[in-house]
Amino acid sequence: MLKDFKQFILRGNVVELAIAVVMGVAFTALVTATVADLLTPLIAAIFGKPDFKNLVLTVNGSQIHYGDWLNALVAFLTLAAVVFFLVMRPMQALQHRLGLAPPEEPARRPCPECTTEIPEAARRCPQCTAVLSPVDGPPDATP
Repeated sequence: MLKDFKQFILRGNVVELAIAVVMGVAFTALVTATVADLLTPLIAAIFGKPDFKNLVLTVNGSQIHYGDWLNALVAFLTLAAVVFFLVMRPMQALQHRLGLAPPEEPARRPCPECTTEIPEAARRCPQCTAVLSPVDGPPDATP
């Protein structure tokens, strides 16, 4: 039983997941600090509010505290922008340079018989088995 537990813990997925969680917590703290210490004061300098937490809207005697939501929205958009521009785009460029990017989808065209989308280079429709003419040439006579 202890051997099975050891195999479970040392399995690649568990270790990778643990590392991802730790990195996620550290990254969240970094983004939260960036929003609280850099972006919120910058926005406050422009709009004159030092902290969004105290923003309140009063409607028919009810108070809607939208400041915390606004802080969370800024944090979310900052996190999304950082992940997209500093993680996703560089990873895609690196995968493309190393030839690890997923292959592009081949061009497709509709089958003239059944209108199923088929690869442009196809000579026979996989759906209705109609013999198709090549895209740039005379019809193919072979079945």
